[in-house]
Amino acid sequence: MSEYYNYSPSGPAGASLYLQSDCENCFGLCCAALPFAVSVDFAMNKNAGQPCPNLQTDFRCGIHTALRDKGFRGCTVYDCFGAGQKISQITYGGKDWRQAPKTSSQMFEVFPVMRQLHELLWYLTEALHFQSAAPLHSALSTALEKTEQLTNLKAEALLELDVAAHRGEVNELLLRTSELVRDAARRELKSVPKRQAKYGRGADLIGAKLKGADLRCVSLRGAYLIAADLSGANLQAADLIGADFRDTNLSGADLTGSLFLTQAQLNAAKGNTLTKLPPALARPGHWT
Repeated sequence: MSEYYNYSPSGPAGASLYLQSDCENCFGLCCAALPFAVSVDFAMNKNAGQPCPNLQTDFRCGIHTALRDKGFRGCTVYDCFGAGQKISQITYGGKDWRQAPKTSSQMFEVFPVMRQLHELLWYLTEALHFQSAAPLHSALSTALEKTEQLTNLKAEALLELDVAAHRGEVNELLLRTSELVRDAARRELKSVPKRQAKYGRGADLIGAKLKGADLRCVSLRGAYLIAADLSGANLQAADLIGADFRDTNLSGADLTGSLFLTQAQLNAAKGNTLTKLPPALARPGHWT
């Protein structure tokens, strides 16, 4: 079977465990550094840099097993791609913001920067596993190495980093990777899927009725799929980078071999035991 259907970049099925959140080795950074407001995702307002009242002295969440029941659905969706433990254990050498309160403000500002870099590492690691993107492997490897080097900068340098510019450079490579992989996948299809519409970057598919749709090899980059019905849909070799899956129905959908799917996207969606996932990603606990 083709590479797009067997891809296993990291996580439980691969080697890049450092790109997964490890709360045991983090100083509760997402619970302190990030702001949130009363909404369907959060039961209260919290300013950036203000520790959540549910954060315990050991940096664990006091209501972790009941977050959704308590109105903190957003916490169960968020994923830092391992940025939290990188900052906690490497950037600040294991000294937490309670031990050294003068570092707290800086640590909280560094966190979203590191999170963006680790997200890019996830995508680049995945891109390097696609053999059909071999013409770009050298450039992808260089970008991966450069991004990894950036994550090892001191806190002051990280805060001065132009992350947007670096993301732009990496994104160009990911776009070209996507085109190569999807073109190769199309060539292997016995029949070309019929399209009811032309999907593209940032497509407005909020609430779309796509039950059972054949979406193989399409680009849904940055698409708004909020509350869309993708139950039973085939998304093999579809580019899903940045797609908004909040409350998207993925029950019975086939996501094996999809491109650039993340754990956070799955956490935001709805699914069930019939949803087929890439081996690198875990089935969210709230799915039925």
